[in-house]
Amino acid sequence: MEDNHYMKLALTMAESTQGQTSPNPMVGAVVVKNGEIVGMGAHLKAGEGHAEVNAIKMAGNKAEGSDVYVTLEPCSHHGKTPPCSGLLISSGVKRVHIATRDPNPVVAGRGIQQLKDAGIEVMVGELEEEALELNKHFFHFIQYGTPYVTLKTAVTLDGKTATASGDSKWITSEASRTDVHYDRHRHDVILVGVNTVIQDNPHLTTRLPQGGKNPIRVILDTFLRTPLHSHVVQDAEVRTIIFTGSSVDQKQKQPYLESGCEIITLSEERIDIHIVLKELGARNIGSLYVEGGAAIHSTFLKEKAFQELIMYMSPRLVGGSTAFTSFGGEGFPSIAEGMEMEISSLERIGKDIKIVASPKSVLL
Repeated sequence: MEDNHYMKLALTMAESTQGQTSPNPMVGAVVVKNGEIVGMGAHLKAGEGHAEVNAIKMAGNKAEGSDVYVTLEPCSHHGKTPPCSGLLISSGVKRVHIATRDPNPVVAGRGIQQLKDAGIEVMVGELEEEALELNKHFFHFIQYGTPYVTLKTAVTLDGKTATASGDSKWITSEASRTDVHYDRHRHDVILVGVNTVIQDNPHLTTRLPQGGKNPIRVILDTFLRTPLHSHVVQDAEVRTIIFTGSSVDQKQKQPYLESGCEIITLSEERIDIHIVLKELGARNIGSLYVEGGAAIHSTFLKEKAFQELIMYMSPRLVGGSTAFTSFGGEGFPSIAEGMEMEISSLERIGKDIKIVASPKSVLL
């Protein structure tokens, strides 16, 4: 139970850095000696000191003969910072408790082996499930080379995202809308389709009481119809990437490029979601938050190209057979062929219900 207590503390510290560490994972570490916490640390930002470094620095000479609790296997290679396994060894720690192994091929068990070879006792798997959940974006990206995709939608009790006239302001409560901004802060990229930009002219930024990280904005725009006066083109608050089909020429692109946008023109006339994800992965983007309309969501569903769905459900009924829903298109031809989901959490946000669910089978 004591071990769990210290590991929980390390996980809490790691969790507090959400939105700060990408493309690196969130990691926390606690140094304990004779039942006393002598050092704590978290990895705050890519390129800066790792959690173990910060914790050992705080512990100082007390690190010798200590137990170290760390949420992810210590790195064993020279990157932007020296290897943490070497630091733990040179500091003379007695035991290292690791919540989960690092799937990164440059680590992948090497850190654990180095510690063992140095005579340090290593325990792996304490609160592993919590550690895997904490860094699910990172683990997916490392394993597949594409971002972890979260679809977000807000619906009424009868499953509508807007009335037949297109009115959708506001389906959910202010508390739910604030929660969405926390999710934006936690993701590397926010993605919408061009129709959302044309209809709503959104900023697609993070607006929280104490600030927050703005995700990179990605627009799917086959024929480059994004208005040049739109916020995503003109406000320069954060980087904007526009994906287009092959029919878009350099003359069309030029004014967007001059405004600071990045244009990625794909080789096919239509935009392929899987190619978009590969392009983003090649740019070290590990997580993607999709706030598209029915057409965009239906494309991700049809292509089975997402890992999680977040749905905010408002206690309101609007009715209407032509009112809008979260997923457009033809859908699956039968119930049996529909995608089976597993609900991972259900919580009350203001007056609304937040449902988080994932496909039962792994989608790439």
